[in-house]
Parts: sequence; structure tokens; C-alpha cells
Amino acid sequence: MAKPKLTFCCQTCGTLYPKWTGQCTGCCEWNTIVEEASVEALPPSRYQGFAGIGTTLTRMADVTLEKEFRLSSGLQELDRVLGGGIIMGSAILIGGDPGIGKSTILLQAIAHLSQTCKVLYVTGEESPQQITLRARRLGLPENHLWLLADTHVENIIKHVQKEKPRVLVIDSIQTMLTSLLSSAPGSVGQVRESAMQLVNYAKQTNTALFLVGHVTKEGHLAGPRVLEHMVDTVLYFEGEQDSRHRIIRAVKNRFGAVNEIGIFAMTEKGLREINQPSAIFLSRYEQPVAGSIITASKEGSRPLLVEVQALVDQSHAGNPRRLSVGLDTQRLSMLLAILNRHSGISTHSLDVFLNVVGGLQIFETAADLPILFAILSSLRNRPLPADLIVFGELGLAGEIRPVPGGQERLKEASKHGFKIAMVPQGNLPPKSMDGMKIFPVQALKEAVACIEHLALLPTA
Repeated sequence: MAKPKLTFCCQTCGTLYPKWTGQCTGCCEWNTIVEEASVEALPPSRYQGFAGIGTTLTRMADVTLEKEFRLSSGLQELDRVLGGGIIMGSAILIGGDPGIGKSTILLQAIAHLSQTCKVLYVTGEESPQQITLRARRLGLPENHLWLLADTHVENIIKHVQKEKPRVLVIDSIQTMLTSLLSSAPGSVGQVRESAMQLVNYAKQTNTALFLVGHVTKEGHLAGPRVLEHMVDTVLYFEGEQDSRHRIIRAVKNRFGAVNEIGIFAMTEKGLREINQPSAIFLSRYEQPVAGSIITASKEGSRPLLVEVQALVDQSHAGNPRRLSVGLDTQRLSMLLAILNRHSGISTHSLDVFLNVVGGLQIFETAADLPILFAILSSLRNRPLPADLIVFGELGLAGEIRPVPGGQERLKEASKHGFKIAMVPQGNLPPKSMDGMKIFPVQALKEAVACIEHLALLPTA
């Protein structure tokens, strides 16, 4: 009998080592290298790729394109994130914290799909009885929903080849194992090889494949990084555990826009779509409060109105704190330096705290100008008007640069009753908007002077 060959593999990036070491040189992570044993090598047929690909040379002009066909999941917000629906033959990876709603939304989607096509839900973590109890609690149809409780990829593929479902769900990929490897389920090798076999089958048979993935304590998808490269779409669930709102964000999508988001509310009957997402991120106060401002953030193809809050207070420590929730802390430090250099307003001895209401994360630079206005409002303890909308990117020279989708942002603000807008000069619409007064600005000094001139933020 052949002696098992011992290898040491990093559980984060998949780098192999001949012996154990404390730090991985590939990803620089500590204590992620574990021992794996493999008896036989993988068969050469394992690496033959997809059927019909690579056998002949084809000129691009001679390639015939089939009409793009998408299946509707029954959830408009999920279809929006996917780019309009589910592409047949695509592999979709969904990650998120435990209990955030990954299995729930997939169960709702395939219950709708089961009314028009054959679907199969493969569970490696729950029993068919547990899945059925959840479906009945959510009031979902059960007649055409097929379940399979198994973790062996070879057995799963045999059942799938026999039943030929159009949609296949694997919950979760970390519980799957293949007989080609002798390592434990959840290891880098098992996750990589199991996902490769399932993705290969989906591409060859034009089956839509959903993979549920676990996440690490840092919030990244567990397993090798190559897992995200193998699939066509990567979706992340966002949201606080104590909040009823859930956000699905597309961080990779070969068939749609990246950073597109779908917003849901967790209820007793499952995840419910939010048709007016701007309303849940806006707090309506009886009286205007200092340190609060509304900005228009562009998430994918849809503008959202969100509230940015700032709190500036005297620091009682040697190093003033810079803390932001939902925004980049490093960019906050840069914006405070720009404010000091080009407006003469210093915060070097003050604590500055920022928060985006509703748990939303803003990654774009259009929030630069509203962040500084919220800080000024809190610093001077003077509230801004409730009908003011602001967006714009700040450069290191103090210039205010235009941002993409300026007119869409202004239309969204006008729809929700905002009357005053301060925007970059490059985002000034060619025609005036009814009911909205727009002030274009080109530099930070001009923006601050404009606010003081309009008595929106009087000097303390």
C-alpha cells in the first residue's frame, strides 16, 4: 500500500509547503497552514475542462451567439443584483454571516422556480425535515421542490445526471467532499476540487448552480481565493444581526453590474423586498439636528439617499480618535487634512466620529463633500436644512470633482422632496429642475463660503 504523501497547505490562499511553517508567504497570514494527506494523484481526466472547448480553433467572427435567456427568481431585488435574472449555465456563489438569510432567500427563490422548471436543493448541513419545516413556516409551495441530503460530490453528480434539474443549489460548499482527496471536508483542497467538479458539470449541461459559502471572522469567503475566480457571480449578504434589513451586494458579476445591491427586510414569512430603499435610510426628525446631512449614493445602477451623521467632541486623550462606521477611516483622515489645509478649520485636537444610518457601507468618493459638511455642522452645533442634498468628490488640492450619475442622483432627491442641492460644477444639469435650487461649486473654499452666504451654516 502506498504511503500517504504529507503536504502542508495554507487554508486561506492554498499555497503548498513541504513542511509546516508559522506564516504563509503567499498571503502573509499566521497559523493558517495545516497538514493534508493525499494517497493518489488526481486522474488526468479531471483537468480536461468543459465539453467542446479547446478541441478546435474558432474565429470570433464565426461564433454564433444564442439569445440570452434568464430565469426570474421571483424576487425582483435578487434579479436586479444578478443583472436581470439567472443565466442558465452560470455558477453563483453566495456568502454571508451565519443566520443572515442565505438559505432562506435561496429556498424562496427555488420554490418559485420549481413551479416552472425542475430544481434540486442539496443540503449538507440540515436534514430534509428541517428544510421542510422552514418551507412550511414561510408558506412556500412544496409539491415540485426536490431535496437531497448528501455531502459526496460524486454521489450528488450521479443524482443530478439522472434527474437533470435546471437549477441546482449546494448548501454549503464547505461541507462537500470528493473521493479524489483524503483530506477533511472544508479544507482548501476539498473546497477547490468539489467546486471545480460542480462548476464543470453546470457549464457542460447548462445548469444554473448556486453555491452557499461560509465566511471567516474577517467577513471574507472561507476557502481558497480561487473559489471566487471559478464562479461567474459572487454575492455578499450585508447587515447587522440586530437589524431587520438585509443587503445583497454583487462584488463580481460576469453578466451584470458590479456593486449592484438588493435590499430586503427579514420577516416571519422570510425576506421581503424593499421597493423604496431610500426611505429606510432616511431619518425624519421633528427638528433639524446638528451633524446630520443627506447625500445621494450610487449603488450599482440605482441612486440611494442615505443619511451621514458626524459627531465632533473635545478629545480627552493624547491621540484624538477617528472612527467611522460604513465609511473608510483612512479617507476620513485625508478629508480632515484637506479641510485644515484649504479652509483653515482644524480638528487635530478633536475626536471625530462618523456613521452611515441603516448599516449601509459607502465605498464611492461622492460622499466626500457631505462628510465635511456633517463635520462642520457638528463642530459649530448648527443644523443643516432638512431639504438639502449634497454630493461631490474632493481632491487633495481642494477642488470638487464631478461624480458619475449626477442627474440620476438629483432626480432621486427631487422625488423625495428635496429643494436645495449643492453639487460639483461638472454635475450641473443642462436644464433647471422644477422645485429644486441647485448650487454648483468648484472648490472647497467656495462651498464653505456658499453655505455661509446662504445662511445654511452660520459661523458660530
